[in-house]
Amino acid sequence: MKFLVAILFAVLLLTSAPSTRAQQIDPSTPPPPPPAEAPPEPPTPTAPAEPVFDPLHAQRSIEIGNFYLKKGNYDAAIDRFMDATRFQPKLAVSWKLLGEAFEKKHDNGNAVDSYKKYLELFPGAEDAAKVQKRIALLEEKTAQQASKHPIH
Repeated sequence: MKFLVAILFAVLLLTSAPSTRAQQIDPSTPPPPPPAEAPPEPPTPTAPAEPVFDPLHAQRSIEIGNFYLKKGNYDAAIDRFMDATRFQPKLAVSWKLLGEAFEKKHDNGNAVDSYKKYLELFPGAEDAAKVQKRIALLEEKTAQQASKHPIH
């Protein structure tokens, strides 16, 4: 019986083992073509094309922007107020604060634009008359600077 089991085992090994002849590659045979690669997928956008309405982040950006504005870091304040206008474009206070930051940075043109957007969004603001005066003053300053430094 042991002899029969040994023969059966040997036959199974010989039939399942590939022949050494099949493993040899003929040198005249060209190599197989490389596997076809799938075309690369288009990259997925990381940021949405349209601004995302996010009041929580808008409010947080305003708080941080106010912190930077009080510290005198006007560039950082402008960045945060710009974020707030992207997160919630119709929130008037972010446009007013953006105007204040631009004004303190002596960027009168952008300050005027921001103040005008503030009044466009909130025409009945209590400080509308005050903001209108600031706009007029900044436009006057811009005109004076332009006359002092003519463009050649």
